[in-house]
Amino acid sequence: MQLIRGLHNLQQFKSQFNLGCVLTIGNFDGLHLGHQQVVQAVVEQAKEMNLPSVVMIFEPLPIEYFAPEKAPVRLMNFREKIQAFQSTEIDYVLCVRFNTPFAALSAEDFVQNILVDGLNIKHLVVGDDFRFGKQRQGDYPYLQTAGELNGFSVTDMPTFGVDEQRVSSTRVRA
Repeated sequence: MQLIRGLHNLQQFKSQFNLGCVLTIGNFDGLHLGHQQVVQAVVEQAKEMNLPSVVMIFEPLPIEYFAPEKAPVRLMNFREKIQAFQSTEIDYVLCVRFNTPFAALSAEDFVQNILVDGLNIKHLVVGDDFRFGKQRQGDYPYLQTAGELNGFSVTDMPTFGVDEQRVSSTRVRA
């Protein structure tokens, strides 16, 4: 697993993503069973398509940026999270600085500038509650349409449950 720190460093990896990649995006404040299901789906799809697998994470977490006083305790700090990803078959972890310019990206700009132009994405795996872009304007139906227009496919992962309860970072903390 290789760590890419910041969108500005994507240019150095352009040749690795020449044919595209399989990506997931999320906070991944830990790597609980629900996250592991998403990561496994990315790895399997990447192997099937013979492309690199990529996880996009954020520092700080969006909740820490928008409402630091409401931010929950992380399940893992950054170093622990990277170590956890090293124990998976993920090829790259892209750590994006969550700051004012990034938070201001529209869903359209995020798809075009980061997913299409930056990563040459061919397949995206997202959780069933995934939202992105300024004011969380992007969602799964938006990604499906954008994918059709830009040549990538999208899978939304169903909620992973244990004992008929959703596995989430909130539940793990509790």
